[in-house]
Amino acid sequence: MLNFSKIKIFLICAACLAALIFAAPSFFEKEVKFLPQQKVNLGLDLRGGSQLMLEVDFNYYVKEQLNNLREEMKNSFRDESVRVIPEVAGERIVFTLLDDEQKKLAKKLIRKLSKNVEISEDHSQFQIYFADAEIKTIRQNLIRQSIEIVRRRIDESGTKEPTIQAQGDSRILLQVPGVKNSSELKSILGKTAKMTFHFIAEDGFNGLNVERIFDYRGNAYPIKREVILSGDLLVDANTTYHEGEPAVGFRFNALGTRKFAQITKDNIGKIFAIVLDGKVVTAPRINTIINQGSGVISGSFTTQEANEVALLLRAGALPAPLKIIEERTVGPSLGLDSIKSGKIAVVASLIFVAVFMIFFYGFFGFLADIAMFINVAIILAVLSLIGATLTLPGIAGIVLTMGMSVDANVLIFERIKEELRDKKTIFAALEQGFHQAFRTIIDSNLTTLIVAFFLYLFGSGPVKGFAVTLSIGIISSMFSAIILTRMMIAIWIKKCRPQKLSLI
Repeated sequence: MLNFSKIKIFLICAACLAALIFAAPSFFEKEVKFLPQQKVNLGLDLRGGSQLMLEVDFNYYVKEQLNNLREEMKNSFRDESVRVIPEVAGERIVFTLLDDEQKKLAKKLIRKLSKNVEISEDHSQFQIYFADAEIKTIRQNLIRQSIEIVRRRIDESGTKEPTIQAQGDSRILLQVPGVKNSSELKSILGKTAKMTFHFIAEDGFNGLNVERIFDYRGNAYPIKREVILSGDLLVDANTTYHEGEPAVGFRFNALGTRKFAQITKDNIGKIFAIVLDGKVVTAPRINTIINQGSGVISGSFTTQEANEVALLLRAGALPAPLKIIEERTVGPSLGLDSIKSGKIAVVASLIFVAVFMIFFYGFFGFLADIAMFINVAIILAVLSLIGATLTLPGIAGIVLTMGMSVDANVLIFERIKEELRDKKTIFAALEQGFHQAFRTIIDSNLTTLIVAFFLYLFGSGPVKGFAVTLSIGIISSMFSAIILTRMMIAIWIKKCRPQKLSLI
């Protein structure tokens, strides 16, 4: 176990050097030319950020649901020969029927379509609407769904630690650390990212079910109102290139794939339009059956626009538009005192742990201290590379992992002591020390990693930040204790060939 080839030594040293290089920018306020530009983001409690108060357009959502139900009713009535065309008036669907048999059939069809609406009949006048209790449930679900989609759009990787919470029954408070200019946030949140597929009307703009929709160049298209496929069946979207231009690739789930294949099979030669947020993005002709369940949205995208559209489609469409009713820049709630205290805690921990290890284990303790410093550099480097946000709980996670990083070395060194007391040779004692302690180190770190995983899975905000920092620290501490320390001891043993290990 103490044999390291030159390639292994080179790779380990290269990894440590890379960690130091990527961690270094976080210690400089200004950018250094020869260092990477990524830094660890400080959280809202350390350096402030942007705050937006968002209001969910509930009336739009209710009207959208009623319009969808109206279209379903209209198709169902037509199929069952119910001779009436329902219309949306305010927050209700209304229609008039005189025939008693047709009334019974209409009620049955409506109940089949939706069990969440009330049916009011006044002689021949029917009114379909949501009851007060249902409206309350819709509001609650709408807020929860909007919060989740906002979270996915703002923090797709789960490392930025935004604060997103409901305010009342129609508003959402959003705080994003480190963002001083909120224009990018507003751009991402200002789009519902609702993607629908429609056929182009062959007879132009004539007809009741045809509307005029423009593309991004100002060209008008006669679009049939009926949605043949919706974007809620997408499972993935990413940036790609089509004919040398930036584009957005998308992929449907199994149900969407089957529907898309059937639609293209039945409508070869027809033109369909992909509409995103009320604009025609592209309008291709169906030339063949598309059964792969994927496609490309091409248009006059820039690379940044394609990235943004792909992100919005991955996160999902907002069920209703969000209005920004308040915007402000938030100062750090705990301020410079917290940063100073956090630095003191980290430095003090490093010093005390380093002194402890040298006092009890001498030269081997000094090697463990080097590994501990590298461990901290790895944590900061990884946090920088993934764009994670560091909050006070995250600093606590770093301080905790510093103690854990030398804990493995303590187990190894104590095991080596036991082997030496059994009169084994230095090489055999070192081999057995690392080998016997290995399983214990893996078990203890793995259980902590499982706890960190569930903290990340079920936690939010600072709790997630602590879990991320702790997880990175656990993995990097195993590298520094098991691999790096062992390599340094192996090099020292081969160079100095000591007769005894009196330093531990």
